Amino acid sequence: MRKIKFMVMMSELGAGTRGASTGFKALETAALNKNNHLFNRYPLEHIPVKNEKLYEKIETPFGKHIEGIADLYDIMDKKVAKARNSGFFPVVISGDHSMAGGTIAGLKSSLGDGKLGVVWVDAHGDLHSPYTTPTGNVHGMPLATAIGDDNLDMQHNDVKGITKKHWERMKGPEPRVLPENLVFVGVRDTEKEEDHLIQKHGIKNHTVAEVRENGATQTAKAILEQLADCDGIYISFDVDSLDSSISVGTGTPVPNGLWKEEARELLTTLVRSPKIIGFEMVEVNTTLDDKGNVMADTAFDILNSVIEELFSEQ
Repeated sequence: MRKIKFMVMMSELGAGTRGASTGFKALETAALNKNNHLFNRYPLEHIPVKNEKLYEKIETPFGKHIEGIADLYDIMDKKVAKARNSGFFPVVISGDHSMAGGTIAGLKSSLGDGKLGVVWVDAHGDLHSPYTTPTGNVHGMPLATAIGDDNLDMQHNDVKGITKKHWERMKGPEPRVLPENLVFVGVRDTEKEEDHLIQKHGIKNHTVAEVRENGATQTAKAILEQLADCDGIYISFDVDSLDSSISVGTGTPVPNGLWKEEARELLTTLVRSPKIIGFEMVEVNTTLDDKGNVMADTAFDILNSVIEELFSEQ
């Protein structure tokens, strides 16, 4: 029987647009407006962040705020591993997507020599490194830390000193995820550097069109079949995987995304598998929501359905 623990990490050091740190408060508001007490039903841990570093001058243009982010990776690694080793199923609510690399590190730590699979539901590939980034925003880099690939074939940035030191910290001594154990869903906005890695490693992307043609349930089953050899599977859900008509309150919305019910069906089917050992939701930004709290309302409905499916036996 799995037991949940919410882990709230509202860092926005990795984003290019401000406001991702408001995500959990917006989800709480959505819950209260629906008279839903989900966040009071299970243990909840707020993990301290370092958002004050946003006021500091950027000295590392190819990895903005990378020292603070690397510190938070270490914290997330330890916190998530501790939760798992204490018998909890971590449900992580993060600000920007950079923190997913720390969550992955913690889940891999808890598995020891076991294989970790990753299901990345997102509009973006997030496979950049400091060597390839066009922006320096670390929320575009978490998967590169996970698979340990700097993509030097496509290097165009001269990375050294502090940036290189903390980037190596974030990657760890060895890859936490093998590329064949990484699956994309809904990725549709990538740069040529990321396309190179996707082709190099043969990373499967279940496009929105494929999800729509095959059905969300069948897509989930295909993903679980691909990751059958993994000892544990982590799901990362970025709300910008949804169509931009829905994901109005997020930093990087992209058209032609998943519909709410498609995302809900996909995720609830996935979490029925006992191999799922962690779930993360990211990038709700209420400051960008010109429709009130619609983004958080939608995200909360999806999250609540995932929790109900995970713990329907309790």
